[in-house]
Amino acid sequence: MGNRLSKIYTRTGDDGSTGLGDGSRTGKDSLRVAAYGTVDELNSTLGMVIACDGVDDAIREVLVQVQHELFDLGGELCIPGMAMVQGKDIDRLENVLDAFNADLPALKDFILPGGGMAASTCHLARTVCRRAEREVVALGRVEEVRPEAQRYLNRLSDLLFVLARVLARQSGHGEVLWQHERRPRG
Repeated sequence: MGNRLSKIYTRTGDDGSTGLGDGSRTGKDSLRVAAYGTVDELNSTLGMVIACDGVDDAIREVLVQVQHELFDLGGELCIPGMAMVQGKDIDRLENVLDAFNADLPALKDFILPGGGMAASTCHLARTVCRRAEREVVALGRVEEVRPEAQRYLNRLSDLLFVLARVLARQSGHGEVLWQHERRPRG
């Protein structure tokens, strides 16, 4: 971080614009700002998962690493042309996902968000991740975005789904299965 902020407010955004990492300015409602803003929201949501009681050290360690990578991804999206997320980051997510998924039973039903506070918050993070992915896709339709950004978020949402399953089981609440037959007929 080259410049330290001595004041938090600058007033430069009062006109509805914001500065990008390359020094250019864009609207606060631009697709680029929406994409990296949602990545930031996702990072905050992961902080909520980490803060929940009962999150074991292995999951906590994975999520803290992801938070660092999301900060990098946000930087990449904030600085057009920057490359920070790499294929090895996506490979690592896949390896972690496979390791946590190995001990879970095969899915036979849809799972509803729930299963305790940590699992529920992880499901929330998963949905924020999917929104971030959609916003990166939308940005990529009008500006250049490296495919690694989209791939990282796609794989991360899968990992968060698996971690939510693990957390629900670890908490003792168990997974909440969708019961189609509960729907009223007629």
